[in-house]
Formats: sequence, C-alpha cells, structure tokens
Amino acid sequence: MIEARNLTKRYGEKLAVDELTFTVRPGLVTGFLGPNGAGKSTTMRMILGLDTPTSGSVLVNGRPYRAHPAPLHEVGALLEARSIHPGRTAFHHLLALARTNGIRRSRVDDVIEAVGLSDVARRRAGRFSLGMGQRLGIATALLGDPRTIVLDEPLNGLDTEGIRWVRALLQSLAAEGRTVFVSSHLMNEMALTAQHLIVVGKGRLIADTGMAEFLRAHARSVVRVRTAEPHALITHLTGPDIEVSFEPDEALTVSGLTTDQIGKAAGAAGITLLELTAQHSSLEDAFIDLTGDAVEYRAATVGAPS
Repeated sequence: MIEARNLTKRYGEKLAVDELTFTVRPGLVTGFLGPNGAGKSTTMRMILGLDTPTSGSVLVNGRPYRAHPAPLHEVGALLEARSIHPGRTAFHHLLALARTNGIRRSRVDDVIEAVGLSDVARRRAGRFSLGMGQRLGIATALLGDPRTIVLDEPLNGLDTEGIRWVRALLQSLAAEGRTVFVSSHLMNEMALTAQHLIVVGKGRLIADTGMAEFLRAHARSVVRVRTAEPHALITHLTGPDIEVSFEPDEALTVSGLTTDQIGKAAGAAGITLLELTAQHSSLEDAFIDLTGDAVEYRAATVGAPS
C-alpha cells in the first residue's frame, strides 16, 4: 500500500506537487494520470525516496521507503529504463542487484525469462532497443518479488505484443494482492488495464476514483442517428441541453438525449430511422475534458500548410 498525506514538493518558485493526499491499495491496478508537468514523476520520486518532500509524507507498506531494511523486497520500481550501465549485460546488471540485496541467483534467470529477454541476456544493455530496455527495467522491478510495484511509463517503446504482455502482467500482479501503481500517456491502454485512477493536474489532485465511476462521471454519451430525413428529424430534437451535428456520411450525432427519447420523437413524427446507436466517449476524451484547465504546456493551433 502507498499512502500519501499532504505531499508537497517545491523547487524554488516552482510548486511541483501541491498537498497531494491519496492511497494506492493492494489488489488493484491503479493508473496515475495527468498532463505533462502535472507532477507525476516528482510524486513517484518522492514515493521512492529519491526526492525529499518539502512537506507532507508518503509511506510504502507502512514505512517511508528509506526506512525499509530490504527495500527491493518491498518495492519494485521503473522510473527510467535507460538508467543502466550500457557496458553491462542484462544478466550481470540483474545479478549485481541480486547479490547486493540478498536475492538468490536463480531469481535472475526467472525474471529474465518472465520478461522475454532470455535470448539477449548476455548482450550489453547499451545495444538494447527502447522496448528491450523497458523489459529489462520491468525485470529489475520484479527482481525482489516485491509487494508494491511502481512503474512510470512502462509501455514506451513496446510493440503490440509487448503492450499486451505488460497489461496481463500488471493485472496478474494485482490479482496476487500486490499494490500496482502505473503511469502512462496511452489512455486507451490504461482503460483496459487499470481498475482505479488517480488524476493530477498542476500538482493537485483532480480525481481519485474507480475507472467505471470516472467514466460515468466524466465521459460524454452521444447517439449516432441515420435517417433519410435528417433535417426533418432535427426539428423534433430541440432543447437547451441538446446538441445535434452532422457527420461526414450525413448521419447525425446527438448529445443530450437517449436512444429511447430519439426513437420516440422519430416515431411520433413518422420518420424512419436507419440507425440508432449509443456511443460513449473514451477515457482519453474524458481525461482531456477533465484536465483541460490543468494543462501547463499547450501547443498553439497550427493551420494546414498552404
């Protein structure tokens, strides 16, 4: 379990994390979301004792990370996959960590096989692709068989098979009762992986809720309608909170009404419907809508080249 209480970090005039309070519980994959500059990486560094909070506290399994006598057995972390000596092989990188943390040698072979690096275990890490480096970083996080796993952007550089593997791995770790805390910018993948979300913006907590509850609260529902008489139908779909727009194929997108309400309105007007489909916005859409005011670095709108 990870428990942050009024966690704050200031770098000079910059307030990176602003009194964050949250709990990451075992048995769930908890996604950590926020725009660039929201304070996610700083928060993870404070969890792992790499940065000292300006105020507040964070405990991992009941203690500050630095107070654990064998931290690698308590917390496995991936913050930067490339933080490995490029001249050292994957095997010897893991073996050195194992020997200095009282971990049996056979565990090195176990995690190398588990992450799919058996064929390149004797290759120098400096020659690894980004995806291979990510797998080695995850192997490092799993080496001590920890109760808590903290991963920052573990999907970077992975192909489709690798992404599916990480998804299954995280869910299996949570199913074993471990605490799994993971950040990612891949919203569609997070929607498939996480059961709980912690969302931050400009260093502040925006949401701490289950995935299903988050989507119910923040995802917008729209209805796609096709009919031979779209303009006639529009006249019967009016109201202060109702929006109707045309799609490229002349179908209508309607927000503010349910499929039942649209179907009844069309039936009363004698208009035949060819399609009536409820559509829900994605986690990405819900996230952007929720964090729009918390985006620190926003690109300018660029027009098409002439």
